[in-house]
Amino acid sequence: MGTSARIIGAAVWATLVVAEVWAQPSSSGIFTCVDRNGRRITADRPIPECADREQKELSPSGTVRRQIGPTLTEVERAELEQQRRREAEERNRQLEERRRERALLARYPDKAAHDAERAAALSQIDDLMTIAHKRIGELQAIRKGYDTEMEFYKKDPTKAPVVLRRRIAENEEDIAERQRYLVTQEQEKRRVHQRFDAELATLQRLWEAQRMVPVLPLGAPPASGAR
Repeated sequence: MGTSARIIGAAVWATLVVAEVWAQPSSSGIFTCVDRNGRRITADRPIPECADREQKELSPSGTVRRQIGPTLTEVERAELEQQRRREAEERNRQLEERRRERALLARYPDKAAHDAERAAALSQIDDLMTIAHKRIGELQAIRKGYDTEMEFYKKDPTKAPVVLRRRIAENEEDIAERQRYLVTQEQEKRRVHQRFDAELATLQRLWEAQRMVPVLPLGAPPASGAR
């Protein structure tokens, strides 16, 4: 028998055993088992030689009162606890997923509502990009004035005033910064589309599931066979 199977089987019976039972004799029960050497053993308390296998407690009449073990080793207890944690985490994940799905349905009862929110999110980004484009145009117009001034120094630009050269450098950096901002906003638009596309795929499944559930009118008789 594999370790996992033994853990599962042992976990079912391990909860029936308490530490005191191993230390105190039973007042009326008889314990019996077959040890690893094939010997049948009986005693008035749980049998240590059969801690790694199943043993039975019999009543005075010979009927089986309960089955005990096998008990778990430290390694097996750790593996069982890890398995239980995984199962608990999976249950929590499923509960959280159902909670998110209910929230999605409440927020977007139909595709029109979802499309409207997608459009609103994209519109906000477009407004920010429009402002950035406008500012770039303003900076480019300012740059033309600087270029006109630089015409006087085209034979030797190093003779241009330091203030003018600094303003040209700052202007170039301002334009570059806003161009980088436009790139990030384009990336944000793609992320918005990806998020809404993923939501829509989930919502289409949920909407379809809702449509599959029959809604009876008030006062309608129950389905055939219902009590």
